[in-house]
Formats: sequence, C-alpha cells, structure tokens
Amino acid sequence: MQHFKTLSSYLDYIGLPRPEHPMLSVFNSKGDGYLPCPRESSPPITNDCYSISFKKYVEGNLNYGRTKYDFTNGALICIAPRQVLQWDNSVVFEQKGFSINFHEDFLKGTELAQQIKKYGFFSYAVNEALHLSPKEEKQLGSIVENIEIEYQNNHDAFSKDIIVSHLDTLLKYANRFYERQFLNRKELSNDLLEKFNKQISIYLESGQLQEKGIPSIEQIADEMSVSQRYLSDTLKKETGKTTTEHLHLHLIDEAKNILLQPDKSISEVAYELGFEYPPYFSRLFKKKEGISPTEFRDKYKLN
Repeated sequence: MQHFKTLSSYLDYIGLPRPEHPMLSVFNSKGDGYLPCPRESSPPITNDCYSISFKKYVEGNLNYGRTKYDFTNGALICIAPRQVLQWDNSVVFEQKGFSINFHEDFLKGTELAQQIKKYGFFSYAVNEALHLSPKEEKQLGSIVENIEIEYQNNHDAFSKDIIVSHLDTLLKYANRFYERQFLNRKELSNDLLEKFNKQISIYLESGQLQEKGIPSIEQIADEMSVSQRYLSDTLKKETGKTTTEHLHLHLIDEAKNILLQPDKSISEVAYELGFEYPPYFSRLFKKKEGISPTEFRDKYKLN
C-alpha cells in the first residue's frame, strides 16, 4: 500500500495544485468543470494529512474502508491521517467545491490538535458522510473563504493562529450538522440496533462464545460493515445505552437461561458465556440484576 508522508506528494497524486504552505493547502473552486482526482482505478493509499472537502459526485466510486462514499447531493468528507482511500471507476466530481488538506503536524501546539481527534465524523463509516443543505453549504463556504484569504495573502506571525481558529469554527459547524443528521435518521438507527441484536444472537447461537470468548465491539461493528465509533455513538444517542451495555444485556439474558440448569456451577456458566474470570461475571450479573447468580438461581427454585 502506498503511503504519502508529505502534503505535496499527496496533492500531486490526487491532482491538486502544489500548496503555498508546506503543511496546508486550500483549494476553493466556484467554477464549472470538474475537481481534480485520479482518473483511473488506483491501489489503496494512506497519508499523514487531514482532509476536509465538499464535493458533488458525477461518476465513479471513492472506496473508504469497506464501503463507499455517497455523494448524491453533495457531501462534506472528513478524512483523518492514515485512513485507507481508493479511487475506482474514474471518479469525477463537479468543479464547484472546496478541499482543505493539512499535515497533522500543522496543528502541533494548538488546542485543536487534541479536539480534532474527538470529532466522530473523522472515523465513521463512509456512507455516513455529512450531507449538507444549501444553507449549510453557504455557512461553511463563508468560513472556507476566510481561510482562503488568510492562506493566500498573509504569511506572518498571526497567520497560523487565525487559520487554526477558522478551522476550529468550520469543524464546530460540521459537528452541528452531523448532530442534525443523527436526529433525521432515527429509522436508520433503529435498523442498526436491529442488526446489532441479530449479530449478537448469531454469535451466541453459533457457539462461538465457548470457542472465542466474548466478541469485541470492533469485531461486531466489522461484521456489520460500520465503524466501531459510529455504531457506539448511534446506539448511545438513540437508546441511551452503549454498545458494551447492549452486549452485556444479551449475555445476562443468556446467563439466566443457563443458570436454570441446576447441574452447572456458576463458574461453568461464566466460562460458557466467554468470561475468563467467573468473579467478573458474578459482579456484572449483580450489577445488572441487583442479585448474584446464586441468588437468582435460589429465587427461581423457590418459585
């Protein structure tokens, strides 16, 4: 897999102009035509740069991880360093749009260097690119113009702080729009919860708990072809419970069924459910049910 360490080498590859700053590039086009990008299918690549781009799809595919970006109505694409990209079928975008690319070292020494890592839209499944309304496009466009002015005309002691401030504002708006997108996708979220529950059920019923232990959230998300971060945020927002809590609920329900078999000890039940340490299983059960596994079994016997 090809990896680009410098901003210039990455921009050369995708066909954007050489940057005026060694660690920052601003490309903002309002004209007709098409945005530059590799015109032929490419091998997977990675780089050390952040990318914030607004593009409108014409044809072709941009593969990002295991899925593809949906550009139908125009999408804000946010890509973090070392994430895998691959162009396919001669991707073409409308010329109107913007692309801000900057090396991760550009943010060193700033508060944004840490804050940017907290924005989920840099790590979600790509079919969750941010879809913007015309009003939202306009809002972001004005911020990009301010960045462009500073990028092209001023290179003094204040330039970096001003640009970083504008980038911070841009990402805060993007975060607002992402939250709006979440609110508009309850049906999708419910479908995601259903798929999550189904995936856990398949894992439990196949006997993989005994063979492989409790599945990780990353493993479940991978089976669902979404990112771990997106799965966690969506379920938390729509149900109030984390992915780990949902997983634990499934395990506790399964534990109740097994505990009703009197010939198995609490330790055997724990191991059967994939817990390496029975005391941890007992603590989790009591935390969720208010009584210990032994008390649950005794209560059932009494009934």
